[in-house]
Order: sequence, then C-alpha cells, then structure tokens
Amino acid sequence: MIAVGLMSGTSADGVSVAAIRVRRRLKLLAYRTFPYPRPLRERVLAARTLRAPELSELHGDLGRFFGSCARTFIGRGRADVIGSHGQTVWHEPGRHTLQLGEASHVAEATGVTTVCDFRPRDIAAGGQGAPLVPYFDRFVFGVRNAATLNLGGIANVTVLSKSPLGFDTGPGNCLIDEAMRLAFGRPFDKGGRVAKSGAIDRTLLARLDHPYFRRPPPKSTGRELFSREFLLERCGKELKRRPADVVATLTCLTAKTVADAIARVVKKPLQEVIVSGGGAYNTALMSQLEWTLWPAVPRPITVYGIPPLAKEPAAFALLAAEAVRRRAGNLPSVTGARRPVVLGKIIP
Repeated sequence: MIAVGLMSGTSADGVSVAAIRVRRRLKLLAYRTFPYPRPLRERVLAARTLRAPELSELHGDLGRFFGSCARTFIGRGRADVIGSHGQTVWHEPGRHTLQLGEASHVAEATGVTTVCDFRPRDIAAGGQGAPLVPYFDRFVFGVRNAATLNLGGIANVTVLSKSPLGFDTGPGNCLIDEAMRLAFGRPFDKGGRVAKSGAIDRTLLARLDHPYFRRPPPKSTGRELFSREFLLERCGKELKRRPADVVATLTCLTAKTVADAIARVVKKPLQEVIVSGGGAYNTALMSQLEWTLWPAVPRPITVYGIPPLAKEPAAFALLAAEAVRRRAGNLPSVTGARRPVVLGKIIP
C-alpha cells in the first residue's frame, strides 16, 4: 500500500506532505512542504479568536489548500489512501479537539480515499487524543534503549520500551517563534542565531516554570497553554528590553523541560534520542540538548533516512493505511485510552 500523509503542526508554517510504502516495514518515498500563503497563515494563527462564520470559512479554505497540495504532490504518481491530519486550532486533552481543513476537498481534488479526524476516537475511548505519532515510532524503530523527540511547536517524546510511553513535554518551538515574531518580525529563529547571540537568564527561566512540566503522563498540551499570552505574562518586559536574551532563555527552557521529562520516566540512561521536527534545524537548541540529555546522544532523524519535517506527515500516512485496514492506531500506554481503537473517519 502507498499512503500519503498531510500535516500542519502547531507552528502553522505550512503543509508537510509525505508518501510512504507500507509492507512489513515502512519506506519513505517522497516528501515536500508547501508554505502557507501569508494571509492564510495569519488566519490560522488567529483561529482561536474567530467567530463561527469565520471559523467555518477557514475550515473550507484550509481543506481546499490541503487538497491542492495533495494533488500537486501526487501528480502522476499513485496513492492508495491519504491521511489528512488538518490544522489543530484547539485541543483540550481528554475532552475535545478541533482540527480544521475539510478533508472532503482533499478526496475530491485527488480522487483518493481520505482519512481525517484521527484524534476524537481516542478521546471517546478515554484517551488524551494525543500524542498519536508514537505509533509510527514503534512501527519504525521497534524496541530499543532510546527515545524519539519531535520538536514542533510543542515537543513530544516517545520512549521506545516494550510498553511505549509517549507524551508532550511542553513547548518546543512555539514560544521561541512567538518571541521572534513579536521582537524581530521573523517567523522563527533560523539556525538558532538569535539564541546564540543572547544570554540565558536564570531568573527568567525560573519564572517560565509551569505545573504542567511536573504532571505525570499520559498528558498532552498545545498553544492553548503555551501561548502568546503566556509569553507576554511571564517575560513581556524583558522581550522589549533584551529580546535576544529572552530567545536564548526560551531555547534553554525547551531543552531543559525535554530532558527533565525524560529523566522522570526512564529507569536507566538512554543511549540516544532521535530528533525530528523543525527544531532539529536549530543548532542552538540541539547544542543545549547535548548538555541536558547527557549521557544520551541527540541524533537527527536524518541518520535513519527520514527528513526532520517528514516524520509527522509520514506518521499520519501510516495511520491512514491502518484505518482502511481496520487496524487500531492508538497506543493506550501513551494516550491513556481504555483500549486500542481504529482512528479516523474515512471519506471514500
């Protein structure tokens, strides 16, 4: 089976698309990212404050954009199924979740069976509805003395034990990106250059603490908690006076909370942490992780032949393939669900 996955993360940079071949093993065939047009991205970032008519309009417009991306990506190639995660605009762990991007437009644009809305079934079964990528981690990497770390807007880890454990550790790039937008008018800290130019403020780092960091898994979070409002409340004054120091401190916060979260759940030191997501390109963040994760070695997922931004769309391609085969796609040890369930709604 050849499956295509579409994913837009909490950073809302654009739509990442990946094609995989699924047999007993998974092989990545192709990958591409389609940036959001600026007006569409601004609407996505403001989606949490929209009224119902504007939210409904955005749902349709995002679906058409996802459909256009899928059609362009597939071209004259073949796809047996498409998994469209959509754009999360609200996620209340274990209660409700909302992903925009009407998948009927994807099915109509491509003529390919499309699977969408992966998270609600896990919530209905008593789970958090997230994270779902650990299913991909177990499928690809198996059991080993290692963890995977995805540094998207939110950071999440999967401990690759016999009973996999996965959860969101807290902010990945989301607070760094917000600081960059507010202070420098840039979408992100390219290569970690701003963080390298600043100094870590330990007093400010302590002020950024939150009870979520000490909450035991299963747990998941999002921009609802680690938002622009959170950033301005904790370090708004410093952001105006010393923006580079704030970016450096936020980068340290991500590395520290990731390492602390892993240390709380593993019984013996890990050999490696396999890093994916946009944060894998932030050399300041990767350097911080070398210190905080020691003796585990952080390695980019490229070592295993997967581009850092291809993992999440590949994961939802896999979940779509499992859905049409009527196979469960959640891991109860990760999400806290009562049982394994088939994820997603199928549009023939």
